[in-house]
Amino acid sequence: MNLSIIIPLLNEQESLPELHQWIVKVMTANNYSYEVIFIDDGSTDDSWQIIENLSKENPNVKGIHFLRNYGKSQALHAGFAKAQGDVVITMDADLQDSPDEIPDLYNMVLNQNFDLVSGWKKKRYDSVVSKNLPSKLFNWAARKTSGVHLNDFNCGLKAYKSVVIKNIEVSGEMHRYIPVLAKNAGFGKIGEKVVIHQARKYGESKFGMSRFINGFLDLITIWFLSKYGKRPMHLFGALGVVMFIIGFISTFLIIAIKLLKLFVFHEATILVAQNPLFYIALTAMIIGSQLFLAGFLGEIILRTKNNEERYKISNEVNL
Repeated sequence: MNLSIIIPLLNEQESLPELHQWIVKVMTANNYSYEVIFIDDGSTDDSWQIIENLSKENPNVKGIHFLRNYGKSQALHAGFAKAQGDVVITMDADLQDSPDEIPDLYNMVLNQNFDLVSGWKKKRYDSVVSKNLPSKLFNWAARKTSGVHLNDFNCGLKAYKSVVIKNIEVSGEMHRYIPVLAKNAGFGKIGEKVVIHQARKYGESKFGMSRFINGFLDLITIWFLSKYGKRPMHLFGALGVVMFIIGFISTFLIIAIKLLKLFVFHEATILVAQNPLFYIALTAMIIGSQLFLAGFLGEIILRTKNNEERYKISNEVNL
């Protein structure tokens, strides 16, 4: 199979028939063998009924229906697990991503040997204040932190080699950072293509300003996981050692000052507990112990964690 097109969605009943027709038109024009996997992330409208009807009309249409809303990352995880194509395309269901971009993305992966190609919505039709400016700041921070030089991490239109999506773990809200996850997994040839961004035709965006706050928090998480996810003791242990060193130095100074005043200068001296260094030493020792404990707990959790099911599927079609 040439292509797997994975489309996560939530309450997109108006756009699904039009999107399906558009994809079929592109697939037929290019003579691709393909599958379209719709992942209904707990829609409360008629999206799932439409997907079932489309699957009866077109055997290449497949569907996964979640019991409730689990998030885009979980939807992509489910789609990646089912995908059979040599090249996998992800796109949004709101018609803001154009299926006409698929042939170029497919060729970049297949013929130019990219592991992953990310879309770049260079010209956007979103609100400047609520979407464009926060997005630019977010992408700048993501580039600096991750070392992956993409202009648009948030673009849902991406193309992957099949081997990439089978070797990365998309969890939480990490769908924004799939290129970073791919890089950390050893897939180094990551490209970018300017794609058309279309104004939303139906409904409203399911993401608000909170996604940028969550995105920055996820960025910190992925930075930590990429560097210390397999060895948390290296970070917490190192910080614990620093705190212990501060504590030991403070303790040594307390003792040295006390002895000097008593035996060299023959001065009356204050109690150890009245010396400010005493509280610095005590605090540093306590924090150091806590950091060491955090490191040990992280190592134990890492070695004993179970891969629990992260979402519940209520129904599937053609899978």
